[in-house]
This record gives sequence, structure tokens and C-alpha cells, in this order.
Amino acid sequence: MSKRSEIIDGSQAASARAGLVYTEVLGWLDLGHARGDDIRILMKKIDAGEAMRADRYDITYVQSMVSPYRIIRVGKFIRWRIRKGRPSHERKRIALAMMMTMARRFEVFQGSFPNNMVTDSGFSGEDLVSDLLGFYRVISIQNPFSMLQPVSKEEALKRWDYYGKIGSWKNETFRPLLFPDPERFPNAKPQLGQLPNFMQTIQPYQDWKSGNVTIATMNGSFIQDGKKRDLMV
Repeated sequence: MSKRSEIIDGSQAASARAGLVYTEVLGWLDLGHARGDDIRILMKKIDAGEAMRADRYDITYVQSMVSPYRIIRVGKFIRWRIRKGRPSHERKRIALAMMMTMARRFEVFQGSFPNNMVTDSGFSGEDLVSDLLGFYRVISIQNPFSMLQPVSKEEALKRWDYYGKIGSWKNETFRPLLFPDPERFPNAKPQLGQLPNFMQTIQPYQDWKSGNVTIATMNGSFIQDGKKRDLMV
């Protein structure tokens, strides 16, 4: 659930571990989502699986949310079974497919009762595109922000105050939701934009007929102590 107080200057986007920035190319970005830490862990797990002796290995990907005061953490996970021998480009496609599948399921989870009583994050306009940027920051370009045209904090606050909080604008796609400058375009409305080329270079894995990737758990759920890290089951 992004807040106005989390907005930072766009010049800090490359180095900040958290915060909210507005970019002309991808719209609002949650820099916590866009770090790509989950993808970094996922790729290491796939690489470790490829180094094992077994013919197949299981890979689990998790997304979760923690309650106020970190009392409990709830989340969703998927587990896929992979046949050893996947080349590097295919591993990236598998990771992307896992992230995109789980991200959509998690947004539905956040938007359902009772989670929607405490957060408006379900399909919040910045979530999915931030997840996708995090993927590409790990596997492609670590610092793409010069291409994304982040704006100053003052300009970002102007958009927030004119259009309202980003959580009230829903986006169920991985395309950016753009909010035109209200001073230059006073009658404009938010609209879907196009992803830059570098965020379209990898396609999610879809070769299910080969048997190289199968589903062990497609829609898992968990609840745990909120002070612990994500359950990496």
C-alpha cells in the first residue's frame, strides 16, 4: 500500500532500497518491488538445482505481505518441478513465468477479503510493472533509470495530488499506467503505455508439452510469524 510520504526524488531511484518514484516511461514505481531481490534468490535456486545430481529439482517462488506491527505474515507460493539441463536463456524464461504467474495470483489475494480491509494494494497501478522491472534489473540492466526518465519529487507530488493515491488506480497488466502532467494536459486521464524495448527481450516460459517443467504446487498459501522472513518452502 503505497503512501504519499514514500515519494522520493527521481534522482535517488537507482540507489534507493525503497520508496516511490514517478517516471515518464513506466509511471509510478515501487522501488522495493523493483529491487529484484526475489528474482535474484529465484535464479540462484534454479542454478543450484542445475548443479544437483538428480534428474529433476523443485523450485518454489513466494510473495507475501506482513500485517501492521509484524504480527503475522501471509502469502502465496508456487512450486515447479524442472528437468535438469535447462540452458541459461530458458532458466530466465522459467523465472519470468514463475514471477508473472505468482504476481497476478498474489494481487488477487491482496484484493480479496479480509486482506482488502487493511490494504488497497491488490492490483495497485504500480505493482506489476515494478515487479517486472525488478526482473530485468537482475537479468539485464541493473540501472535503467536514465532510460525511464524519473521526475523530481515536486513533480511526482503534483501528479499524486491531482490524480489521487496510486492504490485507487488498478492495473491488471504488466504494462505501465501513465499519469500525464496535469499542468501540460489538464484534461488528460491515466492511460496504459508501452514497455521499453529492454523490458520485452525475454518471453515467459510456455513449453509445457515438453515435460521439462511441470507443476508441483500451483496455488499454495501460508501463514507464519510476521517477524520471520518469507517462507521459502
